[in-house]
Formats: sequence, structure tokens, C-alpha cells
Amino acid sequence: MVLPLVDESKPKCFLCHKMFDDIAGLKKHQNLVHSEFFEFHKKNDIRTPSPGDVTLF
Repeated sequence: MVLPLVDESKPKCFLCHKMFDDIAGLKKHQNLVHSEFFEFHKKNDIRTPSPGDVTLF
């Protein structure tokens, strides 16, 4: 089965896979519907080196 590439240029929400006409509509949707997901990940964005990471100076 081959799917057509009709809506290839339209942005798509990676959480619920809805397609939007422009990036502004996508951002508005994500801020309204998926705000708890983004707030959770913004709070927990503490990046520390993993064991075995090598730092080059």
C-alpha cells in the first residue's frame, strides 16, 4: 500500500498526530491541549552527564 504525499508540507502534532495548516496553529494547539506535557518536561529539564561521558576541553 502506498500513501500519497499530499499533506507532506503541513505541520503535525507529534503527540496526537493532528495536522495543521500553519505552525502558528500547531503552537496554539500544543499550548492549549498538551500544556501539561510541555510544563512537565520544562520542569524536569535537568541535564547532567551520564556515567561514562567524556568531557573534552
